[in-house]
Amino acid sequence: MGKRGVVTDYAGEELYAGDLIAYAARQGNRVRMSDAIVKKVTAHLVDGRLRPMLKVQPTGTESGFTKRKSLRTEWIAAEHVRLVLSGVALPH
Repeated sequence: MGKRGVVTDYAGEELYAGDLIAYAARQGNRVRMSDAIVKKVTAHLVDGRLRPMLKVQPTGTESGFTKRKSLRTEWIAAEHVRLVLSGVALPH
C-alpha cells in the first residue's frame, strides 16, 4: 500500500524536486527515452481524480537519431517515469 500524498515512479520510489528521471517522450510517430530533472511535483484534478504530475527540465540526453528541438520545461504524468538518481542539483 502506497503512502498518501506522495508521488512515486512506477517502482514505488518517491519523487522530489531535483531528482533525475527517465521517461518516454513522443517524437512524431515514435517514442524516445529521455532524461530530465524534476522541477516541481504536484497533482492535477482530471475527470474527478487526482493525477500525479511532474514539471521537468529535459537534460538533452535521449535515445533516437534526431535531437530535441528545444529543452523547454514540460508537464508529464508520473505514471511512466523511473527514478534514475535522487537529489541532483537543479540547474539555474
